[in-house]
Amino acid sequence: METIFSGIQPSGTITLGNYIGAMKQFTELQNEYSCYFCIVDQHAITVPQDRLQLRHNIRSLAALYIASGIDPEKVTLFIQSEVPAHAQAGWMMQCVTYIGELERMTQFKDKSTGKEAVSAGLLTYPPLMAADILLYGTNLVPVGEDQKQHLELTRDLAERFNKKYNDIFTIPEVRIAKVGARVMSLQDPMKKMSKSDPNNKAFISMLDEPKQIEKKIKSAVTDSEGIVKYDKENKPGISNLLSIYSILTGKAIDEIEKDYEGKGYGDFKGDLAKVVVEVIEPIQKKYYELIDSTELDEILDRGAKKANLAANKMLKKMENAMGLGRKR
Repeated sequence: METIFSGIQPSGTITLGNYIGAMKQFTELQNEYSCYFCIVDQHAITVPQDRLQLRHNIRSLAALYIASGIDPEKVTLFIQSEVPAHAQAGWMMQCVTYIGELERMTQFKDKSTGKEAVSAGLLTYPPLMAADILLYGTNLVPVGEDQKQHLELTRDLAERFNKKYNDIFTIPEVRIAKVGARVMSLQDPMKKMSKSDPNNKAFISMLDEPKQIEKKIKSAVTDSEGIVKYDKENKPGISNLLSIYSILTGKAIDEIEKDYEGKGYGDFKGDLAKVVVEVIEPIQKKYYELIDSTELDEILDRGAKKANLAANKMLKKMENAMGLGRKR
């Protein structure tokens, strides 16, 4: 069975965009692949974090993974910092990475622009991400468009390591969903929906209350034409809302357009709010059952144990290939 690896940062409550672009996919992939789903808390600390908030976010994200339909009996769900091989392999991957490659990463440029000082970790984030993926012999990595550049670097680093030391790494393929891979902001449909957006109306959190969801969707930016029609270039706002409606209901976009012929944005937005609430409410119910339970701790303990076994095997191969320590 082929292996899938994916990681999400615990830097805040995940959005509807994260659910559509990642977690909804994961519930389907877990039936076909050996899946490692990781809460990448070591990536989160590349920018300043509040200690207590980070701890809460880690647990909250784990609960949302399971509440969204991830089956801990089918997948390995774990916290990155509970598997030390990630940091160890991350250092080794840094040593085969060139500074020029890291400085060219768009995410580093975006996050460092205008800052007086940035952490070295922000620059060396991609080699740690490469280690996360390569430790598990990963075949496929489901990511959004914004992570594609990092995945290309991961592939380059794996090939470089294989050529220079020993042919031990599987070269992972990128898997980008055709629909819903990039859910856009409700207030600026030209940029991705993000949980770190300073404008609270720009995103729907998976823990938003129904009234908040309705309010945010009704205030979503559209256009003055008033016709429910998909046209990404000229009507990005309504096109984004149509994509969300389509992926959550399974209805084709042209079918939705027909349903709203002669109707305005008000009717469409009201119905979309109901669709979103119907998806999110059962997830929230399961989340609140899990968040303070011992069941969640047991799931994460089992995941860490399984991930440590797999990661340590590859770490030993890496150390032997590079000549570190004593041969084992």
